[in-house]
Formats: sequence, structure tokens, C-alpha cells
Amino acid sequence: MARIIGTDEQAIRTAANALAEGNLVAIPTETVYGLAADATNGDAVAGIFEAKGRPHFNPLICHVSDIAMAERYALIDPLSRRLMDVFWPGPLTLVLPLRPDTGLHPLVAAGLDTIALRMPRGVAGKIIAALNRPLAAPSANTSGKISGTSASAVEDDLGLKIALILDAGPSEVGLESTIVKVDGDAVQLLRPGGLAAEDIEALIAGTLKRIDQRSAIEAPGMLASHYAPSAGVRLNVHEVRAGEALLAFGPQRVSGAEGAAASLNLSETGNLREAAANLFDYMKRLDGSGSAVIAVEPIPFNGLGEAINDRLVRAAAPRVPPIALEQIK
Repeated sequence: MARIIGTDEQAIRTAANALAEGNLVAIPTETVYGLAADATNGDAVAGIFEAKGRPHFNPLICHVSDIAMAERYALIDPLSRRLMDVFWPGPLTLVLPLRPDTGLHPLVAAGLDTIALRMPRGVAGKIIAALNRPLAAPSANTSGKISGTSASAVEDDLGLKIALILDAGPSEVGLESTIVKVDGDAVQLLRPGGLAAEDIEALIAGTLKRIDQRSAIEAPGMLASHYAPSAGVRLNVHEVRAGEALLAFGPQRVSGAEGAAASLNLSETGNLREAAANLFDYMKRLDGSGSAVIAVEPIPFNGLGEAINDRLVRAAAPRVPPIALEQIK
């Protein structure tokens, strides 16, 4: 079973040493907990795919401690650099051309000629700096399932598969990072996330280009079925059916809410930031209620609502068995 430790200086050294030895370590970030491995160690990176049951065609985000480290591995255009200067460290991932012969293991980029880079805040950044190598770190959960936003959630899911978990309490943001790619003068939104699209649009004085999510995978988190509980998910409901659990939002309830088998409210006041922070934890708790279906009240699409709805749509998508995913490759 995984050993759970804190986040003091000794814990950071312990984590960096474990990663240097090729082990997997679950680390807290401001978005969600990540399942981290040395991105230059092929055996360690392969261990991420094995532990998560993740399809090998699905690329990983590479986490760096500073912009200088990012420049070792990617070609950074002026607009991407501007985004880094403003939003790093933070919940923004940039997809950039991969430099040749960088030492990153090819599994990280899943055969693409681009790399997804992010600079996390807090403990994760300190661990990367101590290791002095980038970390491949997808969310610390079984592939396709609900992302872990606490050490206990990671332990419940992956505790028998990894040796070490650092516990920093609940994730601050609660959603994975926003992923963008600069294409000439345009900026593509590959995945909405913990940084609202409006914040990026204000900086670039333009509109993000939304891509067809059914298109070829260009970045992590683009699988149609993802972030899924065992229960079915029914979205934008106006009534709760017998036996369903309810994922509520805001002060007003839909018809039949009082008869829900279980109920949790993402934010009683309709605060989207609070809702984002609670989303994965509440989905996991309702999934454990025994209900076959989780009914979800409507959530607005503005601000972080875009990312919340993105995760809910993927959670509600038809499930594709892992063997079928491998056949798509």
C-alpha cells in the first residue's frame, strides 16, 4: 500500500529521490493530484500507462519548474511566451513544437511532434526543481475515471500500485489545466480547464478558437469518454427520477430533488469556482451512494462553467472498454 507523507522539505526530498530512482509518486498540484514520473525515464513513464491503464496513444502533460526548463524541451513562440509570463505558474498547459533530441522519452508525446508543457504552483514545482528534470504527470486515477483531488481519493484508486503519495489536502482548483495551442495568430482551445477562457481572451485581445473535440488527439484529456464514474450520468436535468442521485448547482432545485437517493450541491450560491473545486470529489461521493445514475442540474457555460460542462459531457459519454481503445491506435 502507498505510503502517505506530508509536503515539508523532507517530503520534497523524499519524493525527488523516489522519482530519480524511477518510481511513481502521486503529487499534489493546484489542479488535481498527478501521477508523476521522471519524463526522461522510459521505464518510469511506461509505469504511468500501466498503473492507470491508459491508452498509449494518449499523450502526457510534461511539468516543468520554470520557463528555462520549458525552453530545453520546446520551441516557444512569442505569443506562447507571453501566455507563460502571465499565467505560469498556474493551470495553463501549452502545446508547443518539441525540440529534437531533448532526452524526453517518446512515450510522453505519444508519437506527436509537439509536447504539452505546464508549470505547476507550489509543492509540485518544488519537487521538479529538486529533481532538475521534468515530470510526466497525468491525473492520479485509473484512466477514464474521476480525477483525484485528495490524497485519500488517490489512495482508494491507486494505492496498491504506487509507493508514495504526498498529501497537501484538497486541490485548490479541482479541475485539470486548460490546454491551448498557438497556431499563427490564432490560439486554439484544446481543452477547457482551470483557467477560464475569458482570462486568456482578455490577454490576447481575441477569441479562442474552439476545436472539434471529435478530431484527432492533440493533447491530453481529449478522449470522448473520460472522467467517468461507474454510475451513468444524465445531464441538464429538469427532474430527478426514482433511484437517481442528484448533483445540484445553485439555490434552486429541479422537480423531484427531495426524492433523490443522495444529493450534493456543487455550490449553494452558484459560484463556479467553488463548483469546479467540488466537482470530482462530489461525483466520486455520489458514485459511492449505490445509485445507478447521477442526475446533474444545468450549469452555466460562462467562466469555469465551460470546463465543468466539458468534464460532465465526457463523464456522460458512452464508455469505451480499454481493449477497444487500444484497437483505435
